[in-house]
Amino acid sequence: MTHTLLIVPGLGDSSKGHWQNHWLEHFPHAQKVVQKNWNNPQLNDWINNLNHAIINTEGPIIIVAHSLAAVLIAHWCDKNYNPKVMGALLVAPADVDSKEHTPPETWNFAPIPLISFPFPSVLVTSDNDPYIDSNRAQFLAEKWQSRYYNIGNKGHLNAASELGLWDEGQQLLNDLILSIEQK
Repeated sequence: MTHTLLIVPGLGDSSKGHWQNHWLEHFPHAQKVVQKNWNNPQLNDWINNLNHAIINTEGPIIIVAHSLAAVLIAHWCDKNYNPKVMGALLVAPADVDSKEHTPPETWNFAPIPLISFPFPSVLVTSDNDPYIDSNRAQFLAEKWQSRYYNIGNKGHLNAASELGLWDEGQQLLNDLILSIEQK
């Protein structure tokens, strides 16, 4: 079964060299959710844009969200459901509940919904992500019923982490897809 990878960047969009941009070029069935305002995100606008992208995507979807977008997925799940969404890879969620970890322009995404997602998911974090403590990331994974995966000291898992095509992330994605297909 062919899944569309719905790439959902966080605050500021994914910069040049970010693994999400590499995946958009590498995977033939990848498309990006585009937000109207990347630098001053408004939760309801971002939810509406995500929902519109999901509705207008053909076939089954695997969401690939980074940073603030991982929190966006929790908000979307709290208010929406679409059976086309088969799973999600949630990378380096930004802890918008912590003012010491995130910038003010993200705080309107607080509080983070502590709900069980209606589809399988994997939450990926690192030990030295400046936007979330790894214990908090593990807590979110438990609440979201996501498989938790810590990749060590790799920062915010963005362009500065220099992950390229991010082979480890691709393996996590493949494992997620395989688990979905085996159900």
